[in-house]
Amino acid sequence: MHFLSLSRFIVIAFCLSFTALAYGEVGYPEKDELKFGFIKLTDMAPLAIAYERGYFEDEGLYVELEAQANWKVLLDGVIDGQLDGAHMLAGQPLAATIGYGTKAHIVTPFSMDLNGNGITVSNKVWKEMKANIPMQPDGKPVHPIKADYLKPVVEAYRDKGEPFKMGMVFPVSTHNYELRYWLAAGGLHPGYYAPHKSDTSGTLNADVLLSVTPPPQMPATLEAGTIYGYCVGEPWNQQAVFKGIGVPVITDYEIWKDNPEKVFGLNKEFTEKYPNTTVRIVKAMLRAAKWLDENNNANRPEAVKILSKPEYVGADYEVIANSMTGTFEYEKGDKRAVPDFNVFFRYFATYPYYSDAIWYLTQMRRWGQISEPKPDSWYMDVAKKVYRPDIYRVAAEELISEKIMTAADFPEFATESGFKPEQTEFIDSISFDGSKPNEYLKKFPIGLKDEVL
Repeated sequence: MHFLSLSRFIVIAFCLSFTALAYGEVGYPEKDELKFGFIKLTDMAPLAIAYERGYFEDEGLYVELEAQANWKVLLDGVIDGQLDGAHMLAGQPLAATIGYGTKAHIVTPFSMDLNGNGITVSNKVWKEMKANIPMQPDGKPVHPIKADYLKPVVEAYRDKGEPFKMGMVFPVSTHNYELRYWLAAGGLHPGYYAPHKSDTSGTLNADVLLSVTPPPQMPATLEAGTIYGYCVGEPWNQQAVFKGIGVPVITDYEIWKDNPEKVFGLNKEFTEKYPNTTVRIVKAMLRAAKWLDENNNANRPEAVKILSKPEYVGADYEVIANSMTGTFEYEKGDKRAVPDFNVFFRYFATYPYYSDAIWYLTQMRRWGQISEPKPDSWYMDVAKKVYRPDIYRVAAEELISEKIMTAADFPEFATESGFKPEQTEFIDSISFDGSKPNEYLKKFPIGLKDEVL
């Protein structure tokens, strides 16, 4: 557990001396003592920074941050009220709200980051893949490395009667969908879910068998040979490089440029009971996100120092810095500039776009977690239930009125539809228009469309 160091009573007295400035139009927080959960990943950074830099205190919030054992424990904590909110996989609020897994109405008014994940394979698999990969004149691989180069390796394992196993962090995680996307783009079937048949293994018809492994356990599981590769957030890809046990072959930035990653999730009931508190949470995290990206990432070394503390991520400074400061190391010694590997504020990263929600829902449908085809209107309805740009907007306008941020920091709300323009920068060159989910699903050669398994 991580507790506020400054006396709560001193802070209250201080806040009361400038009530009009501190509390503005939103009003006092209805609940000021809060506990937030997170998983030990670098993309929990907005929470750590909002805490360490006093942004929560500025909003009259007295926050405890607590690392959780895994994503299920974290979600259950938000559902049953042990946690007031949490750093969540973007798929978790959506899945809970539609009843895939535990049923609960979870919402998000804040997107925590873009990018930040990678796919790593064991040294043995890398050696087998490498024979298929084009090389630069300097002898380094040409990037992006597609799953096309893994396909002959998987086929060779199959010919020997050996299943090819990879890990991801949770069935509704970005990592699961990114790994599946990459594999399918290379002609490898990652398997279907069939919850209507009580089959939630996700391995029906699979060429590659995917299973759940908690993020911090990924490197050890790879080293033990239980899996041959994994998709995970940082610092657990770079940890494999530092330990000399695996090679990150691709980042999610190369699978889908500037893809949404984590969100901050709250129980809908909490947002209705404590609306002022909810807005103030978003305000604090917006300030943290901006600090993380401002001045061309000038604050990242300080952020890495904070994240390396055991109560946050707890990995070595050098491991976290390898990706958080604008680079990414693939094969040992092959460090390349990836300035947008972690984005917390640029490109309106914090805005909860309906189109982001719809992309996740299309992937749930593509792989069978949503058993039956749904009309486009259903996707939009769910997105609006879960993603809450209305709350975000109140927080943003407060920060603008307080002159802490400017209108240029946010989308143009007067014309904002909640949808990004059609996105084209995917590894398979298939474009995504969030307003046409069924049309999008029909573009994929591998994946469900109108059928039921």
